[in-house]
Amino acid sequence: MSTEDPSLPDSQTLFEEAPCALVVTTEDGTILRANLTFSNWIGFSQPALRGRRFQDLLTMGGRIFHQTHWAPLMKMQGSVAEVKLDLVRGDRSTVTMLLNGVRREHASGTFYELALFGTTDRDRYERELLNARKIAENLLREKTAADAALQDAQAQLNKAYENAQRRASFAEQMVAIVSHDLKNPLTAIKMASDILAGGDRTAKETRMLGHITHSAERAERMIADLLDFALARVGRGLAISPSALDLHTVVSRSVDELRLAFPEATLLHHCIGTGSIDLDADRVQQIIGNLVANSVAYGDLKKPITITSRLEAEVASVSVHNQGPVIPESLKAVLFEPMTRGTESNSDMRSVGLGLFIVREIAKAHDGDVSVDSSAQTGTTFDVHFPIINASH
Repeated sequence: MSTEDPSLPDSQTLFEEAPCALVVTTEDGTILRANLTFSNWIGFSQPALRGRRFQDLLTMGGRIFHQTHWAPLMKMQGSVAEVKLDLVRGDRSTVTMLLNGVRREHASGTFYELALFGTTDRDRYERELLNARKIAENLLREKTAADAALQDAQAQLNKAYENAQRRASFAEQMVAIVSHDLKNPLTAIKMASDILAGGDRTAKETRMLGHITHSAERAERMIADLLDFALARVGRGLAISPSALDLHTVVSRSVDELRLAFPEATLLHHCIGTGSIDLDADRVQQIIGNLVANSVAYGDLKKPITITSRLEAEVASVSVHNQGPVIPESLKAVLFEPMTRGTESNSDMRSVGLGLFIVREIAKAHDGDVSVDSSAQTGTTFDVHFPIINASH
């Protein structure tokens, strides 16, 4: 009784239509039998293959490899696995196959049973894998080079930053030291000028003493700005001593002093609202002085400069308005940075470009801020706002 499953193909069909090429040869390579799959792949009919030597179907390189490697292996160890060979098809084209073979001993003799597999997809995969590896290696080399360049650039940047920090720190220390040391001789100059002005002097001498006093006061303002700048830059911030004060009175007193300092300008003071606020009176006067000096330097002195002190429900403010050239939008972004000027032209009234920076720092020290609005129709207004902490209305 047959044990074969009738639902399965018979052994002949399995051999002929196997998904791999099957070849049986004698020990010298003569083909005894080849299945239909091998016949189709190699481009020879089955009768044409029968009786031919398998090695005759190989390329020259394949024949040499057969003779020197896999044929001896078959004799010595009885099998070979995954031997890659190029076979010449009936149309003279070549096809690459992988060969697995075993050597079997039968009563009728010794036979080689060969199974061959196409390698087209495998070769494509291997090529793609090799290309991917090359790409990955190239990317790794590029990344390594980029990392090295980045580290080198970072080291140079750190070194440059450290050098810049040392130079900036040294410069700020020198500014602070020189500015402080200049205060004593300037005070002596002012005192001597005041003493000399008290006596009988000619009109020319009085005028000269006035110039000396004016120049000394201007130098004092510049030194004060430089000292404040040095403090702000080293991170200590501007020192303030706030106390309850009448904002209008402080501003009015400051405007009266500025009228003497800038006789060529018309200064008007407007008061809005009533009450008191905790501020540093000296710093408020410094704000007004810097903003008025800025207006005198850049505004139209044929028109008045208006100083407005305002007390409202939650905010107090001091604003200085002048008519003059419009501040360009490009300059507004850096206007409150140190060493920034609105123009390169020279003027005796212009300082080293720290006035607006100091105004901003004083406002920040009071938890306030400063803004600017400039147009051809309304002129230019600098507005400093302070939050009201202790206010009575």
